Amino acid sequence: MILIRFPNIESKRSALAKLAGRFSFKSWPSGEMLVPEDALAYLAIQGVSFIAEGPASYEQNGSAFRGLAPAAV
Repeated sequence: MILIRFPNIESKRSALAKLAGRFSFKSWPSGEMLVPEDALAYLAIQGVSFIAEGPASYEQNGSAFRGLAPAAV
């Protein structure tokens, strides 16, 4: 998972609309978003401006998956 930022609120809203239903992601009110690596290319192709901050920290990455239901055995 990669941490990204947006230069403005319009870019973040556009990214949210384009990612919903296609990729898992975590968004914070601070403007940061945690996305899978594949989503970076998708956002770039869609013309969404963003700044890649780099790999997410353990704490940030863990919070993206904390609410998922366990897999059936």
